[in-house]
Amino acid sequence: MSPRQTDILGHARSKGRVDVDDLASHFAVTPQTIRKDINELSDRGLLQRVHGGAVYPSNVTNFAYDSRRVLAADAKQRIGAAAAALIPDNSSIMLNIGTTTEQVAVALRQHVGIMAITNNLNVANILREAPSAEVIIAGGVVRRSDGGIVGEATVDLINQFRVDFAVIGSSAIDPDGSLLDFDYREVRVAQAIIRHARRTILVADSMKFQRTAPVRIGHLSDIDVFVTDRQPAQAIVDICRASDVDLRIADAARANGG
Repeated sequence: MSPRQTDILGHARSKGRVDVDDLASHFAVTPQTIRKDINELSDRGLLQRVHGGAVYPSNVTNFAYDSRRVLAADAKQRIGAAAAALIPDNSSIMLNIGTTTEQVAVALRQHVGIMAITNNLNVANILREAPSAEVIIAGGVVRRSDGGIVGEATVDLINQFRVDFAVIGSSAIDPDGSLLDFDYREVRVAQAIIRHARRTILVADSMKFQRTAPVRIGHLSDIDVFVTDRQPAQAIVDICRASDVDLRIADAARANGG
């Protein structure tokens, strides 16, 4: 491994993701040179190639929350806008923990008459400045890592509501359609949110198909609408179609399957 490749790996380890153009500028080499380095590191299993760069492998390890904000940031913004467009004014909503659900909250700030229940301190902070939103935040234990609130008290609060929409994220999606996460306490919250909503919207970028996690939230068949940024594998499309899930590709802003 060359010294430059060692440095690239260090950047990826600390940030979660590296971009070809940024690395080319940093090392004063061509993008082609960086792509060659990334390909070699990926072939050795040290990095995972993604569009425009690479991520540090994370098969069963969760990224730091700030790193996850950087990963697929543009895709998450598109997903957030597309999901928020499905929610009419004067709706009640539950949103769980996640960097993509935060982007839904950003897009919801322009809505009128929104009541939002969340176990995500970041979502609460985003929506509290909205001119026409009522925000209810769940009690419980606050996770230092991401501002998520979990525990029995969180589930108890959610059980008191019946909302129009749930917006949930997932850390990983298996090829069989299983929705997965890392923290069993957050999974219990997500499951309660799904149970107490009339319509559930899953928001997840395409990187979630490349990851796995140990705890099962549920299945794609439990979802009403799935908003992502790229066309998934045919097996996922088939699951959505068979389960009457409205599959939407955010950058195309149209339904695919379902």
